[in-house]
Amino acid sequence: MDEPRILPLLRERRSVREYDETHELGSADLASLLEAARWAPSAGNSQPWAFLVGRRGDAAHEAFVPLLAPSVRRWAPAASALVFTLHQVASGPEEDALVYSDYAAYDLGQAVAQLCVQAGALGLSCHQFAAFDHDGLAGVAGVPAHWSVTTGIAVGRGIVSDLAPRTRRPLAEIAYGARFGEPVL
Repeated sequence: MDEPRILPLLRERRSVREYDETHELGSADLASLLEAARWAPSAGNSQPWAFLVGRRGDAAHEAFVPLLAPSVRRWAPAASALVFTLHQVASGPEEDALVYSDYAAYDLGQAVAQLCVQAGALGLSCHQFAAFDHDGLAGVAGVPAHWSVTTGIAVGRGIVSDLAPRTRRPLAEIAYGARFGEPVL
């Protein structure tokens, strides 16, 4: 079978670990990324996601960097922005609180995917990570108890220095028909 066609933007995506430290993420580009996430589908249009954003050099960034694990702290602070993702884990105490959805984490994933595709369209790179102090971030940012800090995303102008081939498991190992393990294609 021929290689399936997908958008070059998706096929060429890389999680870079080197960023152009001179690049600044402007407000218009940041708004574009967050707007792409905002328009992601969600169960019952609940939009159970939120983002904490620190642009390199601002107070939020300075507060977030010490919370990164050493493995991430080696490269992520050079990105133009650190974006931390949150999803709702219960209904809040407010009268107008969002109704909790069992699909909040899934919905957040779709919002992040759209943010990352938008970043690629703007010529930016994203590297998602989970190696940071989740509870520490929740405390520093005053995250309410009915929200969960989920992941981080380094965003900026990436420098691709490792051009090793990207690999993925074949479709036959992830896409099944009527029975698990029986390839659909």
